[in-house]
Amino acid sequence: MNELLQNMSEKLQKGKMPEVVALTEQAVSEGLDPSDILNGLLDGMGVIGEKFKRNEVFVPEVLIAARAMNAGLDVIKPLLEEQGVEPVGKVIIGTVKGDLHDIGKNLVRMMMVGAGLEVIDLGVDVSPEKYIAAVEENNPDIIAMSALLTTTMPNMKAVIDALEEKGLRDKVKVMIGGAPVTDNFAQEIGADRYTVDAASAAEVAKELILN
Repeated sequence: MNELLQNMSEKLQKGKMPEVVALTEQAVSEGLDPSDILNGLLDGMGVIGEKFKRNEVFVPEVLIAARAMNAGLDVIKPLLEEQGVEPVGKVIIGTVKGDLHDIGKNLVRMMMVGAGLEVIDLGVDVSPEKYIAAVEENNPDIIAMSALLTTTMPNMKAVIDALEEKGLRDKVKVMIGGAPVTDNFAQEIGADRYTVDAASAAEVAKELILN
């Protein structure tokens, strides 16, 4: 990686948004390939993801790094679109019906964007009908569902049942997560994967799409 992109990656890891934007703009003005600039941003977020998994950084650091990454992405998005650079895949994410918690979901979204995925965030309290409508409209690779309350976990199964009823279950992979959720529960309701944290969720999403 060239020195400018390395510097950008390091500033991103420290969450220094103005510097990341300035370096991204400098990279563009120096004629660097937008795909290489993107890889510099994703590299920085990847490092943060690994550190998060090892408990070397925590939620606040991830949030400020993600904010810096998004600011850099905004600079190069039009150039990537001109080049026809496609995201790795598309994910629909939301917190299930009855549940208003979104910190975990937002972290997963940021990590997935940082892994090069396009993410459509449906927000919180998302009904099965809303998931189905989003799948029909966006044709995603993955649906990712979050629940923080044990009382809302059954709504994950309701979404999977709705996908089956509509004949859409074979077209998408289903990932679930959240504090009370377990691997056993994922198997019980017929989800494809459970992940324990945001960094793992991003890795597993890429793995599901690419394999």
